Amino acid sequence: MQITEFQRLIEELYLKKDTARGLEGTHMWFCEEVGELTRALRRGQTEELEGEFADVLAWLASMASMVGIDLEAAARKKYAEGCPRCSSTPCACG
Repeated sequence: MQITEFQRLIEELYLKKDTARGLEGTHMWFCEEVGELTRALRRGQTEELEGEFADVLAWLASMASMVGIDLEAAARKKYAEGCPRCSSTPCACG
C-alpha cells in the first residue's frame, strides 16, 4: 500500500469523526498514540510495536487530511533529494 492509498483509507474510515472532533482533539489522540508507542519502545514490547506504529501513522494521516496535506507528496517534496539540510544520502550533517 502506498502512502496516498493509506491516507485515503484513513479518510474513508475516520475523517468524518475526526473532523467533528476538531484538529485540537484529534491531535490529542495522536499524542496519546505516540505515548503508547514510546512505552512499547521503552519496555521492549516488540509484539506491540507494529500496531503502535500503525496507529501513529493513521492519526498522522487523518490530521494531514484535515488540513489538506497529501503526506506522500509532502514526503517526496522534502526528502526525494536526500537530507533536506545537506542533500546527501545518507545524511552527512555533522
